[in-house]
Amino acid sequence: MSLTRSEDPVDEETPILPHDDVPQRPTPLPTLQVLIVLLERIAETTALNSISPYINQLISELPIVSGDSRRVGYYTGIILSLYFAAEAVTVLQWNRLSDRVGRKPILLSGLLGTIVSITLFGLSRSFWALVVCRFLNGALNGNIGVTKSMLAELTDKTNVARGFSMMPLAGAIGQILGSFIGGIFARPQDRWPDAFSHPFWAEYPYFLPCLVVAAFAVLQFVITAVFLEETVDRKSGLQATEVDSDGVGEGTGNTPDPSPEDTEQPLPLRSLLTRPVVICIANYAILALLDIAAVALIPLIWSTPIELGGLNLSPASIGLWMSGYGFTSAIFQFVFFPHIVGHLGPRRVIIISAAVFAVIYLLFPLENLVVRGVNAVVGPFIILQLLLISFSDMGFSSVFMYISTAAPNKRSLGATNGLAQTVVSIQRAVGPAIAASLFAFSLENNILGGNFVYVVLLFFVYLGLHVAVQLPKETWNYNDKGK
Repeated sequence: MSLTRSEDPVDEETPILPHDDVPQRPTPLPTLQVLIVLLERIAETTALNSISPYINQLISELPIVSGDSRRVGYYTGIILSLYFAAEAVTVLQWNRLSDRVGRKPILLSGLLGTIVSITLFGLSRSFWALVVCRFLNGALNGNIGVTKSMLAELTDKTNVARGFSMMPLAGAIGQILGSFIGGIFARPQDRWPDAFSHPFWAEYPYFLPCLVVAAFAVLQFVITAVFLEETVDRKSGLQATEVDSDGVGEGTGNTPDPSPEDTEQPLPLRSLLTRPVVICIANYAILALLDIAAVALIPLIWSTPIELGGLNLSPASIGLWMSGYGFTSAIFQFVFFPHIVGHLGPRRVIIISAAVFAVIYLLFPLENLVVRGVNAVVGPFIILQLLLISFSDMGFSSVFMYISTAAPNKRSLGATNGLAQTVVSIQRAVGPAIAASLFAFSLENNILGGNFVYVVLLFFVYLGLHVAVQLPKETWNYNDKGK
């Protein structure tokens, strides 16, 4: 990707898009390659979200909780956090490796890790076996940062907003598929007793959704192996997809002579910590913490008995509601995001995304109050909550735009995304454990009527707003060393 450097002074306030009166014509996206990259993201998030509808019921059936529903949150938080904890340990290494050996081999190895770990998860019948499988799922899959790097290499400044709006869209589709698969196919012997009468299904009641997810990952592995084109030239280390004078992507056979930026080498980790990178990662991390806390609380609180502050919903109901959330999030990302970010700017979108989490958290106790009422309908409140989470997901698309332009040089794009994903994975590892454990702690000790967890989460919303206002009004110039 060849970008012309300006001789004018630049700093963190310099926008990525020119401010001339003639709008630039967007470069067409390489449809097939972008689609395959998005399918990678869909396969990962499908596996990640498939356990959410049934994990609380699965934990409640294990001897470790001793039949006490109030203790389920502690162990659920551990399981949900482990994926991100393992990812935090390994994702930077995967991404730095992709800068050197190419994106495609890392993506294939990540898919293979998903296939193995999710299959073993379905065959696990003890808490510690679940712990090991969940940790393996996160440790063997470094695809999320690599897919962002690849998408950045497949886009340019004229179509970056459209390109990065598709990444959360793919995550939303994975949310739909994962929630649907986990909710519908869990305990198939109860739903379809004639077809699943074999004792195997009674012994492993949660294997079927894991098998379906693994089959989807196998299909994606084949598609990636056959059709995906590498974007890094492993011989010279350059991006294999460049842009010609007309702005159209060409293969490595038609690549022009490399510019000085093209021949730069990946920077050491310390050199990545520029002010733009640090600010971007801080915003990405706090948004991820707010989001994962809400997403972790949804199946936990919704499955909790009403008298303990929940809604007492079944795994199937939770799965269908979460699929609906994925659908609305996909619409927000694909249809509305480019227009909203064009009107408000990415900074305002991030600020609003952080602010709406205050309402999202406060809706949890309100839903319980409503369902305790006589002839009360909780559905509209659930819909409002899921719509707000869908809107907040646009903050991630905006953050991705900042990160993609904050890398010190092109050869460090993978490492920058890997560093960001490492920090975010730590937050996502901490988020479910904090949220679920605080919910259980609030119930067991009856602190503020069991609502202490929401007070803590509102404090994190305040931190998110404080970090968001540190961003410049526009994204940085790509590869600008004057940051």
